[in-house]
Amino acid sequence: MNKNTIIENTIKFVKKELKNAEGGHDWFHIERVYKNALLIAKKEDVDIFIVSLGALLHDIADPKFYLGDESVGPKMATEFLKNQNADYDTITHVINIIKHISYKNSLSSDKEKFTSKELQVVQDADRLDAIGAIGIARCFNYGGFKNRVLYDPEILPNLTMTKEEYKNSNAPTINHFYEKLLLLKDKMNTDSGKQIALERHLFMETFLKQFYEECNGDK
Repeated sequence: MNKNTIIENTIKFVKKELKNAEGGHDWFHIERVYKNALLIAKKEDVDIFIVSLGALLHDIADPKFYLGDESVGPKMATEFLKNQNADYDTITHVINIIKHISYKNSLSSDKEKFTSKELQVVQDADRLDAIGAIGIARCFNYGGFKNRVLYDPEILPNLTMTKEEYKNSNAPTINHFYEKLLLLKDKMNTDSGKQIALERHLFMETFLKQFYEECNGDK
């Protein structure tokens, strides 16, 4: 099976699997990450096929929707890629992207060591979709999905969370900006990712300024 056919089949597979997914982790999230990854990849020496598959399959089974089980996504992706007759090296690389892309894994001190340019490109693309206007919308959409408080000034952000604390947090939605979103600008891997992230970061800062002014009755 040629690479273009595998990509086409992957898109169909992901659309079907995520048909009823939460709005911040649905097919449209995947599509944006896919497009961002291809954009960033233009200026990087990477395998476009691996980048494409990694972007399309990175959230095929986000652990937060599977009781924190981080094995579901890799298993689903492996089975799918085997059915597409993808070679062993391709499958292994894509699965490593899925396992290591998440922000929460950067909070773990005992995480497996894996890196590649392809992972860095897909990770930047995924992180770009977590910031800016889209990031704000996704953040509050997920907070509403989990029935979380928008903002509670008595509950301060936890800036020293472990991976487990991060996974189990039920903090107000606004805290997530400080616990993750505002930190992503300085965690980008590629020059393109850093450049795009800067504008989106500034937009979030403007939003937060307006948010607090409205909360305090200043505007």
